[in-house]
Amino acid sequence: MERKQATAAILKAKKEKGLTWDQIAAAVGRHEIWVTAALLGQASMGREEAFKATKILGLDAEVAWALQQCPMKGSLEETVPVDPLIYRFYEILQVYGTTIKEIIHEKFGDGIMSAIDFEMDIRKKPDPKGDRVVVTLDGKFLPYRKW
Repeated sequence: MERKQATAAILKAKKEKGLTWDQIAAAVGRHEIWVTAALLGQASMGREEAFKATKILGLDAEVAWALQQCPMKGSLEETVPVDPLIYRFYEILQVYGTTIKEIIHEKFGDGIMSAIDFEMDIRKKPDPKGDRVVVTLDGKFLPYRKW
């Protein structure tokens, strides 16, 4: 089974069973963001994780096998920025963009995060293994309107 086929089966089963990403993540025993990224094809799962995920979704071993394969990361196609810092944000969106979209839509509905009614915070978090960058994006949710 190709990875794209596995992702399609996962999304179909998730919808049919009425599961949330958080519920699936709890069954797998990992964080919601990571599990969602893995199930969308942006990370590989270990054998136990893959079988826990396919069990809650009611999927077979072929899907579990696909989840264990090293993925071709990056789900967006556009010109790649060359500045190293900007590239890393691009890389984050390549790998986690579909996950961010899925989680926002699941929690808020069909819409977007505003970049106008928006705040961002960047802070330094000391860490003995190397300081960490903490970026907080805080945008108003804007549902698509119907007319």
